[in-house]
Order: sequence, then structure tokens, then C-alpha cells
Amino acid sequence: MASPSDHKATIIDGKAIAQTIRSEIASEVRLLSEKYGKVPGLAVVIVGNRKNSQSYVNMKRKSCAELGIQSFDIDLPEDVAEDKLISKVHELNANPDVHGILVQLPLPKHINEERVLGEISLEKDVDGFHPLNIGKLAMKGRQPLFLPCTPKGCIELLHRSGISIKGKNAVVVGRSNIVGLPVSLFLLKENATVTIVHSRTKEPEKIVREADIIIAAAGQAMMIKGSWIKPGAAVIDVGTNAVDDPTRKSGYRLVGDVDFQEACNVAGWITPVPGGVGPMTVAILLKNTLDGAKRVIENYRFELWNQSLWM
Repeated sequence: MASPSDHKATIIDGKAIAQTIRSEIASEVRLLSEKYGKVPGLAVVIVGNRKNSQSYVNMKRKSCAELGIQSFDIDLPEDVAEDKLISKVHELNANPDVHGILVQLPLPKHINEERVLGEISLEKDVDGFHPLNIGKLAMKGRQPLFLPCTPKGCIELLHRSGISIKGKNAVVVGRSNIVGLPVSLFLLKENATVTIVHSRTKEPEKIVREADIIIAAAGQAMMIKGSWIKPGAAVIDVGTNAVDDPTRKSGYRLVGDVDFQEACNVAGWITPVPGGVGPMTVAILLKNTLDGAKRVIENYRFELWNQSLWM
């Protein structure tokens, strides 16, 4: 009989799952193009020259090209006035070929992020952060037009790995507006019993140990140890933290919020870092853009057809 130390968690391959989603999107984009002569359009707005923002944006634009999605590239200088940025968002809101608008965060200090994001049309909020989309996510019986990409990616990883959520104890570690809060609301919608652990929580290990599903999004390198994890639990690690590693050319390596080696000996399923949640975020952004396009294109054709019946 195998001893507990022989146990190894099933690795959830986010790269492979994201690739499957991208193939599904590419097929649907082809169908839209053949049927209606239209393809989804995604506008990516970037302000300034932050290296990590530039590389994220380039990755998103490259992905659009690969899947047949039209990319609208808006590059603005670091010192752009807030009103100029907002008028650019309004232009994109009015452009019928743009079905999704993404303003890359963070924005420079002189710009009010909340004000800018609030100006994005609800129908084009592919990031899912418009207060009305988050509000509907928080309400029973309501469905937002778009769900935030990383939280939706986490849930998709669970679904596509055959892990049921209904009735399970889920613990979310972290309460950020980008991941912790929306993913906890999403888990509630999926009928999990949800607890949020944050920096003021007493005895976090004790709470995490009760979880059937752990979503780690605290931004603390290897905070969650193997001893915190209930045997057989599903662990989705959203953390991406750089730690010193002199053996690497870069001088660092990326690790999650979970101690991966320890967790592998206890958990039932686990996502690696990198290669877990990361690839899903971009795949879901493109899926949201496709969904936004389908709503507009199919609805527009239906309205034209309806009008022709009455003429």
C-alpha cells in the first residue's frame, strides 16, 4: 500500500486548458466571419511605457491576431491628460467595430482609475470591473454581462478539471477588487460555502485547513504551507511572486502563494506557477470579447430580420 508521502496531486495544466479555450474561440470567430462578415474587435489602451504593462499588452495583441480578433491599439504618452484618455474611451464606446475595451492598469498617478474605468460602456467592459457588472455578480438571480477574467479563469479551471463546486467549502485567501472579492462572489453563485481569509483574519491556517477548494490570491510568496491544506483539496494558486534565485540567469524565479512542493504531497489538484492561472486570464479576456461581439452582431442581424418582416 502507498504511504502518504507517495501521494502526488494532479497538476491542473492551465496552459493546455487555455489552449483548448482559444481553439474554441477561433472556431466561433471563423463562424461569425463566414455568417455575418464581422469579427470581434478588442481595443487595448496603454498609457506610458511600463515594461510589464507593455509585455502584457503585446501578449494580448498577439493573441488577437492568432484567433482572428481585430485589435485596436491605442498607445498614449505617460503625461496624457485624464480628460484626453476619457475622450479616447468615449470614441471607442461609439465605434461599432469595437466589442471590448481594456484599459491596462495601473494608470499613472495623475489619472483617477475609477473615473476612467467607469466611463467604459457596460456592453464593452470585457475586464468585468464596471460597478454594475460587479454589482450584478454580487446579487442573487442576476447575471453580469461580463465576469472578471482572472476569477472566471479560476472557476473555469475547476470546471474543466471535473472538480465540483456546489456544496463545497471554499476558502479565498485575499480580498482584492481584482481577484479575491470577485472570485468569492463567483463561488457563491456556484453554490459553494465561502470564507475569505485576509490580513486581519485570526488563525488563517485553521480556516484554510477546512477548505475543499482553496483560491490563493494574497500576493505573499509560499504563504500557504502543506500543513494548511486538507488532504484531497483543490488548490488554485493565483499568486505570482518573484523570489531571488542566483541559479537563474534573471536572478529570480516566480512562485505562487502556495508552497507548491509541500502542497503536492497533500492536495488532490493544484495549479503550478507559472503555467496555471496566468494563461487563463488572457484566454478569458478573448472569450469575453467574443461574447460581447456575438451579443451585438447576432442581435443586430435579428433586429434587421425583424424589421424586414414588418416592411
